[in-house]
Amino acid sequence: MFRRFIIISISAAVLWSVAGLSAVHAQELIMVEEDGCIWCERWNRDVGTIYSKTPEGQRAPLRRIDIREPLPADLEFDRPAFYTPTFVLVRDGKELARIEGYPGEAFFWGLLGKMLKENTDFQSGS
Repeated sequence: MFRRFIIISISAAVLWSVAGLSAVHAQELIMVEEDGCIWCERWNRDVGTIYSKTPEGQRAPLRRIDIREPLPADLEFDRPAFYTPTFVLVRDGKELARIEGYPGEAFFWGLLGKMLKENTDFQSGS
């Protein structure tokens, strides 16, 4: 009887952790960009190469879209993006917050950390 209880408890824990992981991936950071955008290129150089390896990148994986293309059907922004880059934090495709422009690496991480903290239970490593 005790063995059965342990097996059921472990199974429930595994299911809860899988459910928790899927909730994490329901959140994304959408980067609205365009070819020739010097600020996009600067972000790519300063942040883009490491973003996916950071706690922020794990919490909100990056997805890139082109400003000239129609907004993908699975995304719902509060308003259109007019500047590149624009970073839109979404959960289940719906906008939670955004950063318009690239204010530099230090400001970007600070603003992103604030957005994540205000919209999730995220705690940055810094």
